[in-house]
Amino acid sequence: MLLVVGLGNPGSDYARNRHNIGFMAADVLVRRHSFGPWRSKFQGEIAEGVIGGEKVLVLKPQTYMNLSGQSAAAAARFLKVPVDGLIVLHDELDIAPGRLKVKRGGGAGGHNGLKSIDSHLGSNYRRVRLGIGHPGDRDLVSGYVLHDFAKADEAWLVPVLDAVADTFPMLVSGDDAGFMTRVAHLTAPPKPKKEKAAEAAPAPAPAQISAPPSGGGLAEALKAAMTKITRKD
Repeated sequence: MLLVVGLGNPGSDYARNRHNIGFMAADVLVRRHSFGPWRSKFQGEIAEGVIGGEKVLVLKPQTYMNLSGQSAAAAARFLKVPVDGLIVLHDELDIAPGRLKVKRGGGAGGHNGLKSIDSHLGSNYRRVRLGIGHPGDRDLVSGYVLHDFAKADEAWLVPVLDAVADTFPMLVSGDDAGFMTRVAHLTAPPKPKKEKAAEAAPAPAPAQISAPPSGGGLAEALKAAMTKITRKD
């Protein structure tokens, strides 16, 4: 069995926050793979299903982000899921919007949800780091992550959540690199079509300027040439 934990804050006020992209990914995953209904357990909401022949339990802690580890640890210990059988879906400031990376272990990078899980279970679990971008100033981070995604963000947010759900069997099988590559392929913007070069039209032949008639000057020659150019048959 695998335990997948989506990180976020409970309640409608936080539902569309950037910090809640882990909850969003968990919701799409459960719908896409026809899991059972959400139930309240382990200080969170859980849903059970099968992905790639493997039993998977998806958990959304309802403890608020800073205490996510309480819920994750309660589920992992009751279900006897080892820490390397844990996959955490979370927002990542240091990755561009629409991109993701899978990482096993390492530091929490200032993410309070990860810090809480680390304190209860250790850090040797897989993280699906869902990029939301950085506001550019560390003093703006708190307001940024607790602010809703803009309408324009749906252009990349919906495709990446769909791609994660569709490609999750690869992650279940342990193919982290294949998972990342496939998601990147599914979410890559379409390449612009090459337009066929327009066939060059033949340039009109230059008007021939007749030699000046004998006894005439250059003005008469130019006048004769212009008459040839403008004359209609």
